[in-house]
Amino acid sequence: MKNKTRTIITLVGSFILFALGTFRILTESLSSTPLFVAYIFTITGLIGVIANSLILKKVKTN
Repeated sequence: MKNKTRTIITLVGSFILFALGTFRILTESLSSTPLFVAYIFTITGLIGVIANSLILKKVKTN
């Protein structure tokens, strides 16, 4: 698997984590998931999106 493809896959995965955590925080649905876990998903997803965006930007310029 090429580096660019792997970076895009991890970027999408991080965005899904961020979206799921944010959805849980903003709405009170998915009550089976504790709110603490939603904050963890949101924070780690946001870090992943930022980091993978920077990596993808670096890969595209090279």
